[in-house]
Amino acid sequence: MRQSSAGAVLGSVDMATAIRTIGHEDRLSLVDHLEELRTRLIVSGVVLAVAFGVCLWQNHALLHLIGRPLERVRHSQVQRGEGSLGQAAQAQQAVIKVAGETAATVAILSAPDSGLPAAVRARLAAELPRLRADTAKLSPGTQTEKLVTLGVGEPFTTTITVVFFFALIASLPVILFELYGFVLPALRPDERRAVAPLLLAVPFLFVAGVLFGYFVVLPSALHFLMNFNSSEFNILVQAGPYYEFAATVLLAMGLLFQVPVAILGATRAGLVSPRQLRRGRRYAIVACAAVAAFLPGDAITLLLETVPLYVLYEASILLASLAERHERRREQQNPGAGPPPDGGPPAQQGTEPSVQQIIDHFDRELS
Repeated sequence: MRQSSAGAVLGSVDMATAIRTIGHEDRLSLVDHLEELRTRLIVSGVVLAVAFGVCLWQNHALLHLIGRPLERVRHSQVQRGEGSLGQAAQAQQAVIKVAGETAATVAILSAPDSGLPAAVRARLAAELPRLRADTAKLSPGTQTEKLVTLGVGEPFTTTITVVFFFALIASLPVILFELYGFVLPALRPDERRAVAPLLLAVPFLFVAGVLFGYFVVLPSALHFLMNFNSSEFNILVQAGPYYEFAATVLLAMGLLFQVPVAILGATRAGLVSPRQLRRGRRYAIVACAAVAAFLPGDAITLLLETVPLYVLYEASILLASLAERHERRREQQNPGAGPPPDGGPPAQQGTEPSVQQIIDHFDRELS
């Protein structure tokens, strides 16, 4: 009985550890650190499993969502009569037109003033309802082909892949929070203030990148690739490669939207300054255009992809400048936190040196 109550207490402590962060002043043993890591991994795994179950329950909606850009491109191809389905749609429209004209002709011939014998007009009038009923069965709308699967287990594996991708996106904030909570005790209070906004911005920027990739990059890439020499090929899109391509594009855009986090982290670490970032604007434009050119698409797509990347670069410069001003203001209010004026080691002030202070100190020694 005592063991069960002790286990319940430890379980509640572990759960409390998973939803809060440990202070910088707390001292934990190696076993405590491993126990904390195990608890946070369990919480992350449970959240990912729950998200996976929900996404698996709605797998049809997710497959339709990820396949909608391709469906729009293929629908436009069918309307233009391209591919086997487009040719079939044109033939179907021709049959519907001929059937309608035939029904109208039969209706005219079966009229009393047509001049035909009464027996012939009666037979035509009897065939007219059946002809109209058969014509109504022909669907006037255009249909698009479904994705092709070549293996017996490909529908299952493809569905699981798409479900896991969406489950990972849905559980990403919790996983990042657990990672942040495990790494946080190793950081000083000032370092926590510098890292916290970066980690909070990661999931939002990732989701923004995925949405931008879904609504802008992926449709443009599919439009370019599916219409390239489309008259020379009978294009059959396989399910597995298409979903892999779509996931790659969305993940790439989600990672590219982390540029502000990377640049702001580099400026806070002292590796680069906002002034250097302003001087490198021309190189940033070339780099953004090169990244956009690497992604598939036409000239319009290149422009649509280059502009947001450069906007993120400018936003990074703005955030880095604001952070630098805040740091200078804090140093003016607390002069003891800055480097000593005599160029000695920054550790003489009783506080741990920052990365920029260490680099400046060693640079002066080498010079």
